[in-house]
Amino acid sequence: MPINKHFMAPQYFPEGFATLTSVLLAGGIASAIAVTLLLSGVASSRNSLTTILSAQANALAHTCSEKALQTIHDSITYSGQGSLSIDDGSCTYTVSIGAGPARTITTSGVVSNVTRKIQVEVGALTPKIIVSSWQEVADF
Repeated sequence: MPINKHFMAPQYFPEGFATLTSVLLAGGIASAIAVTLLLSGVASSRNSLTTILSAQANALAHTCSEKALQTIHDSITYSGQGSLSIDDGSCTYTVSIGAGPARTITTSGVVSNVTRKIQVEVGALTPKIIVSSWQEVADF
């Protein structure tokens, strides 16, 4: 009497399970590496964007410093505030009168949520404007 194969217990081959486990493990490691690279790329892109915005804010702060110097040149007795808007950013400046001919100019350039600040010290106004200090500052 022949044995019917339908009633036989299935036979499992451990070599197949080992191969399947190895493939799944390798896939998991490859996925983890891919996710890590993707996340580091996103962080790098954010840092690049912040660097670009910072450079734009710095340029705006310098622009307002130049505008304030031009305003002082046009009116030696000027003290006050002003602002400029250029593209997606803006800057503000304040001119304060110190002792004698001394002036202090403080400017802030803002692009998106990035702010850069510059402080300019003017030592003399005549016969020409002499800048004694021009530096970026954390705060005024």
